[in-house]
Amino acid sequence: MHFKFAFLLYLTIQISMAQPQISYLALGDSYTIGESVSLQKSWPHLLMKDSQEHDFNIKNPKTIAKTGWRTDELISAIASENIADASYDLVSLLIGVNNQYQSIALEVYKEEFQELLNKAIHFSKHKTKGVFVVSIPDYSTTTFAKKSDKKNIREELNQYNAYAKQLCELYEIPFYDVTDLSSEINSEKEMLAEDDLHPSAKQYQKWVNHFIENFNKDFSHLKHE
Repeated sequence: MHFKFAFLLYLTIQISMAQPQISYLALGDSYTIGESVSLQKSWPHLLMKDSQEHDFNIKNPKTIAKTGWRTDELISAIASENIADASYDLVSLLIGVNNQYQSIALEVYKEEFQELLNKAIHFSKHKTKGVFVVSIPDYSTTTFAKKSDKKNIREELNQYNAYAKQLCELYEIPFYDVTDLSSEINSEKEMLAEDDLHPSAKQYQKWVNHFIENFNKDFSHLKHE
């Protein structure tokens, strides 16, 4: 029995060593760090864990994100990190909700989002083949938003997401849309954190479940490079 266990452990270690470690940089705001949940329950960390079932060996994500950041603040934070080009295998980007919430002009978002996407491409060793974007979720259906006087949330977010998706299609970068999903499940109390605004760990898990099959296909080349 002990020999069998030791042999299985040996095989597991050998397989792990055979798989290249994938370095991962996650760029964003509160949705990326998982505001009101532990960092380990944020969607980048859940993706890292769940992708193991698809034979990915993603390292612990390096996260540059903070609650409340707009696109310009993320740009400034990245600049202070002095990241060299081609430093990471995989780079994700989810940003823009605070531009919308603070009524920053859409044209400003477009310009700065494109700058951020270009930075993400430069940071990846695989350029556009190592980058993906996650859409801004719809917070209009949260308890917090329903109690506020903020109008036209979904309509404005649709404009932001439409541009991000269009740019991703132009660059041939995967765009994982969680907006409709978030809109549908925000009415379930267990899908929101205690602040009634940000997703709970259960919702972040739903996001990952929603796009992990596409992720597996889009980035299968990283398992072998």
